[in-house]
Amino acid sequence: MSQDFTLQTDAEGVATITWDTPGKSMNVMSIEGFQQLDTLIDEALADEAVKGIVLTSGKAGSFAGGMDLNVIAKMREDGGDDPASSIFDGIMQIHTILRKIERAGMDDKNKGGKPIACVLPGTALGIGFEIPLACHRIFAADNPKAKIGLPEIMVGIFPGAGGTTRLSRKLGAMAASPFLLEGKLSDPKKAKSAGLIDEVSEDPLADAKAWVLAAGPADIVKPWDAKGYKMPGGAPYHPAGFMTFVGASAMVNGKTKGVYPAAKAMLSAVYEGALVPFDTALKIEARWFTNVLLNPSSSAMIRSLFINKEALEKGANRPDVPDQKVKKVGVLGAGMMGAGITLVSAMAGIEVVLLDQSLEAAEKGKAYTASYMDKGIARKKATPEKKEAALSLITATDDYAQLAGCDLIVEAVFEDPKVKAEVTQKVLEHVGEDCIFATNTSTLPITELAKAASNPEQFIGIHFFSPVEKMMLVEIIKGKATGTRAVAKALDFVRQIRKTPIVVNDARFFYANRCIIPYINEGIRMVAEGVEPALIENAAKLVGMPLGPLQLVDETSIDLGVKIAKATKAAMGDAYPDGAVDEVVFWMADEGRLGRKAKAGFYDYDDKGKRQLLWDGLAAKYPVADDQPSLTEVQHRLLFVQVLEAVRALEEGVLEDIREGDVGAILGWGFAPWSGGPFSWLDILGTPYAAERCDQLAEAYGDRFACPALLRDMGEDGEGFYERFGAPQEAAA
Repeated sequence: MSQDFTLQTDAEGVATITWDTPGKSMNVMSIEGFQQLDTLIDEALADEAVKGIVLTSGKAGSFAGGMDLNVIAKMREDGGDDPASSIFDGIMQIHTILRKIERAGMDDKNKGGKPIACVLPGTALGIGFEIPLACHRIFAADNPKAKIGLPEIMVGIFPGAGGTTRLSRKLGAMAASPFLLEGKLSDPKKAKSAGLIDEVSEDPLADAKAWVLAAGPADIVKPWDAKGYKMPGGAPYHPAGFMTFVGASAMVNGKTKGVYPAAKAMLSAVYEGALVPFDTALKIEARWFTNVLLNPSSSAMIRSLFINKEALEKGANRPDVPDQKVKKVGVLGAGMMGAGITLVSAMAGIEVVLLDQSLEAAEKGKAYTASYMDKGIARKKATPEKKEAALSLITATDDYAQLAGCDLIVEAVFEDPKVKAEVTQKVLEHVGEDCIFATNTSTLPITELAKAASNPEQFIGIHFFSPVEKMMLVEIIKGKATGTRAVAKALDFVRQIRKTPIVVNDARFFYANRCIIPYINEGIRMVAEGVEPALIENAAKLVGMPLGPLQLVDETSIDLGVKIAKATKAAMGDAYPDGAVDEVVFWMADEGRLGRKAKAGFYDYDDKGKRQLLWDGLAAKYPVADDQPSLTEVQHRLLFVQVLEAVRALEEGVLEDIREGDVGAILGWGFAPWSGGPFSWLDILGTPYAAERCDQLAEAYGDRFACPALLRDMGEDGEGFYERFGAPQEAAA
């Protein structure tokens, strides 16, 4: 068994417990780690020579990154047929250890304890911040890169080792809400200002030891253990506290639409815990945490948004070729996409040559980085020095010769095969033989575009999502001839710019657009059928989609929809399935209602372009039917039309890994994150029911809902997608 924690006592009687997980760049808590910590705390408390304890990290720049997910997995497995009891008991054991730290040997009258301080050299997340919260004083190094907080809500759970109860009692429910309900992370100085930690220091270890030696009995009693404690902002039964919790409940339901179990469970734990003594509140927190862990939504979110996302970012599907780190990238086209790609590349420290038809256009694209950095400076998220460093890496030009020395080209010109082919050939005259050429496209087949290249093995598709600096997903598309080095180059580039990649094979619309276009089309179809537009939009939001299909088509522009429809129809001929959709979209375009950019689409907009209500003119052309479908019926149409395309993409080999399918869906177009993604959602439903539901929808609405053979086969076997295609992973949360 590895030794994660060690104890050393100095001549002054300060016992320093150092956390240093072997073989890890950042500390991760395990079952063995908890046992070691518990033993050393007992030893230090029992040793009469020890006057106080300092808990710190042996890792430079961090305290801890979280909990090993195997801890929770083992708790579940140990429970057999009763996992709830096993998980609850396991969580309560953690509470017992942290409560031992908090009480530090004190008796019922708060006498006789030893001071315990915690030193954070840097980042402290999840359990890595819940342990410090149990200590009597928290010292942090003045490390501006450090992140401190409780991000669990972002992956479908909530702080379940006392963090929820302690932080809400320390700050009050209102002040704690950004850190608990939004997973807000802070640097040390901001953490101190918010009351998360106590001190920011140049030498936190020395200051912590000095504090431990000087601390008196009153310094180590937590407010909630002192007589007369009152919750900041008021308890639920106090008039001010009552208003806080009423508002919090409305806020949580407004943001989550009731589909994220963790947020509601956490709010319940805070509310119910605030009504009872502290130790009882910990039991309530443990019960709600157990409830969330056993919810399939939380398991799916952890798997997709933490385990699988991290695996993909670390190169789970990277070919086994030498490092392909990008040193100099050429970006062709200085429009919105090109400017965004330039920005993220320069911010990652990569030299960029930004080329456009005119120097003026290229300079305008470079100015986008300057403007972005200026906004960051105004919000104190960047500095003038960082701005200058980024701009110094960008060369704006109209001269193809400047591309010499680039080891990667990212072409982001108009979605026109002829234009792209012309640009490709010009570039290849000036770059070296080893240069990889990537085209940024959302719809054009990569295999066809590669014909313009002299070496199609070095040609690949990279589909960025707009706006580039905000969207975390990048879709890498392999053409039929694309080689492994090109794939590795694209993956290494995406990792450099700190985004999440998925790799798919070439096919019409690739993966993301293949799934999102049917979602938009289904919403428009329902308008033509007489379904109330407000029902369509709200049904989507109430099932976890960030935007309804009508709002989404307004955002992407209706004339783009017309262009895609015409191109798709020309390619598919008689097999084209979306004539009913085109009728609506073409009519909207003829009416001049092109979406947000025209301040008129399925929604009305004010003079400043702010979205108002749904356009009432729709009803004149497509009257609302007297009989409306149920909420669930609309939601199933909107979700199944997406997930069936995901299954077909897997069936056809466009998608090679269901992890990429789930992560890509959530990050690319916001597919119901609570579900863990299309394949996770089908597993939650159960493949037998999913296949049966396909048959019902196909009979009612057409062949687009026909059950794919793969899903039918799995449904007959009662087999889940992760059961058949999933890969075991290890990670920390």
